[in-house]
Amino acid sequence: MNKPIKQRERSAILQSLRAGVVPKIGLQHIQVGRKDEVEAIIRDLDLIAEGGSTVRLVIGRYGSGKSFLLNLSRILALHKRFVVVQADLTTDRRLYSRQGQARALYAELMQNMAVLSRPMGGAIASVVERWVSDVDFRVRESGGTEEDVGKEIHKRLRPLQDLVSGYDFANVAIRYLQGFHSQDDLLMAYALRWLRAQYTTKTEARQDLGVRSIIDDRNIYDYLKLVAAFVRMAGYAGLLVNIDEMGVLSHRLSNSRARNGNYEVLLRVVNDCNQGNVSGIGFLFAGTDSFLEDRRRGLYSYEALATRLAENPFAVEGRKDFSGPVIRIGNLSPEHLYVLLLNIRNVFASGDPSKHLVPDEALKEFMIHCSKKLGSDYYLTPREAAMEFVGFLSILDQNPEMAWKTLLSRTKTTSGADQKSPSRVPDDDRNGDLKAFKL
Repeated sequence: MNKPIKQRERSAILQSLRAGVVPKIGLQHIQVGRKDEVEAIIRDLDLIAEGGSTVRLVIGRYGSGKSFLLNLSRILALHKRFVVVQADLTTDRRLYSRQGQARALYAELMQNMAVLSRPMGGAIASVVERWVSDVDFRVRESGGTEEDVGKEIHKRLRPLQDLVSGYDFANVAIRYLQGFHSQDDLLMAYALRWLRAQYTTKTEARQDLGVRSIIDDRNIYDYLKLVAAFVRMAGYAGLLVNIDEMGVLSHRLSNSRARNGNYEVLLRVVNDCNQGNVSGIGFLFAGTDSFLEDRRRGLYSYEALATRLAENPFAVEGRKDFSGPVIRIGNLSPEHLYVLLLNIRNVFASGDPSKHLVPDEALKEFMIHCSKKLGSDYYLTPREAAMEFVGFLSILDQNPEMAWKTLLSRTKTTSGADQKSPSRVPDDDRNGDLKAFKL
């Protein structure tokens, strides 16, 4: 029996799918396929929770489900008691720069920090305060004083001081503790501002907090490792870093020196995670095939990365290998697409089968109709499938007098994929995969 779907989740899912983006909530209602990929991510999370580290590059064409897998990984990590930070790369937010763009990426990651109790982001204050409160409670419960609490904080933060930039990170955490005890909201705000990389000058940070450094373009990766160590101290399983739109680096940065600077940071991440130099942290980077394979601008143009990201030559003819860092997002089968349409229909009906706008027969007819109009790209790309089907159901919902068969027969469907893709399959081959499709 289908469970009712909350109106908030229904609206978020349908609006996101209609716009061609991944919903932040309710993914469990529409998730199909990707079983092997999800199992690989779960294994990674288990390894991180045991003190290991992982790095994955999720590679696929536009609309294939890369962002969906990243958001699904975020939900899985939150339920496994991870802290998750997530951001999209832009020309103003990237891994390496000298003009504040790397610091802007770090600030965005911290702004979007999520835990299970704060899944939509903004959880950095909760993480810090939870740790401070926990230490304070344990010390006072055993008869300690405020001075004893301070000593215990220093003791627990001592391992952080062995990491790069760890001394100032520990001092800022202590300043937060001081503000917490004295109920000085301004001092606590200063500490959080520093942790969010919102200080632009060392002078201002020294005046407010007494520290001599700030988080800047040169050290965002070092601070991500510090955050990973800190959240594990706070009782979380580890830190998951999700970064989408990696194609910005390869195809929107015209300067080769800027691209190589970003690739060097990525190389450092790959080396550290594969060699076990870091603990309790995982990275998921999502980009297109050209971001990885372009020999002139992509990762394969950087020899050291090309070597480390080389795929298993035996993983051909449908064979998969998830032991390496690259996860290829394959196309959905017609059967999986059919299940996706079933799920979208169920979401549209708020989980109530009696409110389904079309019968099962309409789903297959819709797939055949769109594959004829748009070619094989339609039923192989989840984004296009979802956008078209939500639009189809919306028209039927707002025009109840119209029959679904009439709507299909009178509509000439167009899509972004039809305009962007110059290659078309021959008419005789467009429905090849659908010929073998069975309900």
